[in-house]
Amino acid sequence: MSIFAEAKSSATGGETAVWGAFIDGRFVVPPRAKTFEVREPATDEVIASVVEADDDLVEQAVASARRAYEDVWRHLSPRERTGYLRAVADAIRDHADELSELESREVGKPRRDALRFDISFCSSGFDYFAGLTETLHGELLDQGPIETRVLYEPYGVVAAILPFNWPPIHFTKKLAPLLAAGNTGVVKPGEQAPLTVLRLTEIVNQVLPEGVVNAVAGRPAGAALAGHPTVERITFTGATATGRAVLKSAAENVTYATMELGGKNALIVLDDADMDVAVAVATEGMFYNQGEACTSTARILVHRSRADEFVERFSDATRSLKVGDGLDPETDIGPMVDRTQQEKVLAHLQSALDEGATVQAQGAIPTDSRLAKGYWVAPTLLTGVTPEMRVAREEIFGPIACVMTYDDIDTAIDIANSTPYGLTAALITPDHFKAAQLAGRLDAGMIFVNNYMRRAFLGSPFGGIKGSGFGRENWAETLKEFVRAKTVRFPSGRGEIPGWPPPKD
Repeated sequence: MSIFAEAKSSATGGETAVWGAFIDGRFVVPPRAKTFEVREPATDEVIASVVEADDDLVEQAVASARRAYEDVWRHLSPRERTGYLRAVADAIRDHADELSELESREVGKPRRDALRFDISFCSSGFDYFAGLTETLHGELLDQGPIETRVLYEPYGVVAAILPFNWPPIHFTKKLAPLLAAGNTGVVKPGEQAPLTVLRLTEIVNQVLPEGVVNAVAGRPAGAALAGHPTVERITFTGATATGRAVLKSAAENVTYATMELGGKNALIVLDDADMDVAVAVATEGMFYNQGEACTSTARILVHRSRADEFVERFSDATRSLKVGDGLDPETDIGPMVDRTQQEKVLAHLQSALDEGATVQAQGAIPTDSRLAKGYWVAPTLLTGVTPEMRVAREEIFGPIACVMTYDDIDTAIDIANSTPYGLTAALITPDHFKAAQLAGRLDAGMIFVNNYMRRAFLGSPFGGIKGSGFGRENWAETLKEFVRAKTVRFPSGRGEIPGWPPPKD
């Protein structure tokens, strides 16, 4: 039996069984439950069916998290929560091989990337926030006759709504800080790739008290969680349009939310750029994770004097990428996550060609008959792109790189800032003083200079501005996103309090 089959069997009771919602420490498959299929992107084969959680299952999951919060989790000391999070990190590491295969098969990404980045980040994220748990303490304010105590209290039940593209990473980005801060959670994975999150939920429940983490899958579950009256906090990552819908639902109950949304990020190659660095950054920034990343450098702005050199070398890099099954250790680019995403990306490519762009370079899709039905999109380099084209304005979420030229840096900055998004931007120049000046002019939450190292982001604030959302993940201050301040004021015994005590009758 394969590692994937073992995981599936342990989680659901057999090769043909349905993956249920995970509530109260176990998988739940109600009679006559509605299900949806999860297909392997490289082959189009069905690898699992998953329960589409209805309002009743969502209610059960929230109630489970509420019981665990009230009965157990809120009463633990920070040091006790630290111990639990360390145990979670160890449990994830113990299942790293299994999880990386599972993620590769359901998302399509290269397994080596899933193992060295996604799963590693997942376990490290729990370790990181375990180390911060005891730093979240209250404050004492000396205000003369009044002594004010500021207490940081958890919200209670937090809904964590995740996208499909980095399941283990988003799992830890949401769960680790909310648990460290004293909350319990209900996780809703992306319906395109729910299996890794469901399996992670089962694994963490091996060490956490029952009900502290629950999971429900399927599109309706996200809307039900966002509008649930006893969910007191929402943390969401996904498309900007979906984020707006979540915020509208949350507004009905005045529920606080963090939004990590889409991006249309610019990489600016200056006239003094080191071309080795520029091509390496463009390749990493654009094509890593098949371009299914809100941080992808989809718009590459190159000074006209260096454009021919850059395009020639980036074309070679694009053609050299191996497209194939994520389980093949030689694969650089896997398939799109599902048929819908493939069709969307190919429609963007056709739109670009219709508007006058040119395919300058393209990788080769697999010819293996076993992979004939896979959701392939070849890594593609487009030239002749202008800022007005649809492909330069809308988030594509696929391996389509758009190269544009500019003559002066003011024009490049204007183009970079011309979208409704503001997640990342990148600059390639050996002049760090110039880079520092330009970074201040770019409308983005994160700026990369001569690198695009997303894989070393833990400990740095991650998030955007404008249509890319609000709130910051991955760093120490994220803990305060999951608590609220309570002010308690006492007489200090020093000085008089005007009007106090009140006069007696």
